[in-house]
Formats: sequence, C-alpha cells, structure tokens
Amino acid sequence: MRVLFTFAGGNGHFRPLLPLAHALAGAGHTIAFTGEPLMVPIVEAAGFTAFPSGPNLGSDGARRPLLPVDRDREDSDLRDGFVRRTAPQRAKDVMALCQSWEPDLLVCDEADHGAMITAERLGLPHVTVLVTAAGVLIRAGLIDDALNEVRAAHGLPPQRNLEMAYRHLVLSPFPASFRDPRFPLPPTARPFHSPLPARGPAPEWYVEDRPTVYFTLGTIFNTESGDLLARALAGLREIDATCVVTVGNLIDPAEFGPQPEHIHLTRYLPQDDVLPYCDAVLSHGGSGSLLGALAHGLPMVLLPMGADQPHNGDRVTELGLGTVLDVIGATPQDIRDAVTTVLREPSYREAAGRLRDEITAYPAPETIVPLLEGLLR
Repeated sequence: MRVLFTFAGGNGHFRPLLPLAHALAGAGHTIAFTGEPLMVPIVEAAGFTAFPSGPNLGSDGARRPLLPVDRDREDSDLRDGFVRRTAPQRAKDVMALCQSWEPDLLVCDEADHGAMITAERLGLPHVTVLVTAAGVLIRAGLIDDALNEVRAAHGLPPQRNLEMAYRHLVLSPFPASFRDPRFPLPPTARPFHSPLPARGPAPEWYVEDRPTVYFTLGTIFNTESGDLLARALAGLREIDATCVVTVGNLIDPAEFGPQPEHIHLTRYLPQDDVLPYCDAVLSHGGSGSLLGALAHGLPMVLLPMGADQPHNGDRVTELGLGTVLDVIGATPQDIRDAVTTVLREPSYREAAGRLRDEITAYPAPETIVPLLEGLLR
C-alpha cells in the first residue's frame, strides 16, 4: 500500500502524523509526506520522503510584535486563510502529486481540506488526523460555507458538518475528555496513543531534588511573541526550580543575556527528552505542547497567543489542569506566582494524571494499521 501523508501547516500539523507513518512503514507500506516547502527538510530529517505542496504558512523568521488575543481574527485566519486561499492551492499541488506518485490512501491533517478534496475527486479513501486538542477552531459552523465554495470550484457538491472530512476514519491522539463537549467527536473517530520512549540518562541540567519546569512558545508563535520571552525569563529567575527554556531555531538565546545557574536556555531540545524529567510546563498552549504535557501528566501554565491556543486554555481551566494568563498583561511576578502555584498545589498534577491515564489506555498506532488497510477493501 502506498500512503501519502498530507498536512497544511508547520510542526503542529506534521508531528501528529508521525506515529502513524512509522507504524505503517513498520508494516511494510510505502510512505511519503507532502506539505509546505519550508517543512520538507524537517520531514526528511525524520526519515521520510517529502514533496513540497501549497504555500508556506509557517514562520519566515521575521520577528513580529505581540498582539492581544483576538478569537475573531483567528477564526478569520482559518476560514479565509486555510480554507479559501490555501485549500485551492493545495488541492492543485496534491492532485499533481497523486497523478505522479499514485497513492492508494491519503492521511490528512484536519486542516488540509485541499488534500481531502483531491482524494474525493480521485475516488481515494482518506483518513483525517486531528491536530487541535479542544476541537473548537476547526468547526463546521465556521468553515462549511467557505469549504463549499472551494468544493464547487472543483465540481463537488456541497456538504455540511464537515461530513466529507469525517466520512471514512478520524484518528485522534488527544484525550477525548479534553475536547470541548460542544463539539463531540464524529462517529468515525478512533483514538490512538504513541507509547512514550524510555527515559534516557538524566540530562546535565537535571537536579534530582529540585523541581523542573519546561518553558516553550513552540516553533511558530515564538517569533510573534514580542517581549513575552523576556518577561517569562524574568519570572522564572525568581523560582526555586530548574527551568529548561527553548526559544526556537530562529531566535538567538544570546539576546537575553546571562542567565542564573538554574535557567538552561537553548534554541531547541526534543520534547521527548525534556518532559520525562519535568514537574510542570509553561507554554503558549499549542496542541502539540499541550499533548506532550498531558501525556506525561504535567500541570501547566498557559500564555495563549492565537490559533487554537485560547480554546485549549479554556479547557485547561475548566478541567483544573493549570492556570491561564493574559499574554499582554502578565507580569514577571504573575508568571512566577502561577508557576509556583501549579508546582505546589497537588490538585493540578492529579487532574493532569487522570488525562495521562486516559491517553495511556488508548491503542498504539500499530493497532490502527489494520483499520487503514481495511479502507482499501
């Protein structure tokens, strides 16, 4: 079986697909990925063939000012950006790739409606992999009309309630109880869980008798964060904990000056290498960072900036998993106090532990492979 994995964004859209790609490759199937050109080297570094398609949506490296959270703006970016503008370009490029590479099955991130349209036009089955934890941003009421405009341009009939995105099989790596109950999973949804890698030798920064906090703003929003990194670092300086801080490959850690001995500042570390040694996470609340924290049962402090982060923050608050701060108004003292609270108050860790156990009970990606193979029969 030849399987083409498609995604319409950056790491947050690519990473959830990887466990399934590894499972299929391990079962002897031929795998390739297609996504924005900027992501091709990252996919290849993960060990897979990659083809560019569609426009670049990720960061170009330019530093931008921090904006207040605006959910209407984020809705517009998804509806008009990902659907009206990006989906037609991706449909064109993925169609050309399918005609040359000839896949039997497409596995698409839930934002890649252009690739789903291509699968429908070619009569290919496709799988939708969820990449947003709360399930609010990519919702039928927001994008159905825009999606039908794109479908009409490709000679396809209108649809409602994202029925064509969910028609065959939907796979979710997120705990079902985290999803906003206003937007339940479709009947075709199945959960999966990638077993965590074994905890390796302790990193040089790890101190056994001191709590550890991981701070990240991801790989896209870090360049749109204004002075937030500096404010957070100022707050972490006053915390009695080891603080591991990643600023991303596009930012020079040297610009923040010397740090105290308990703060370890670097461009990038694999999340899987850091989280097994952590006691709490401070982040922007992107779904990938959030899933990592939940998979390890870690309480969190969130500083949402955009995309699905505010919705994730709502659920973190509602479920007692941590606290959420205003990204514009949070002072270093606010950040210090919030992180100190989630480290000291056991209820946050207990709530996170319940969701960790929920994730751990889900089947491994290898058990999903027969479901994918079955779509061809």
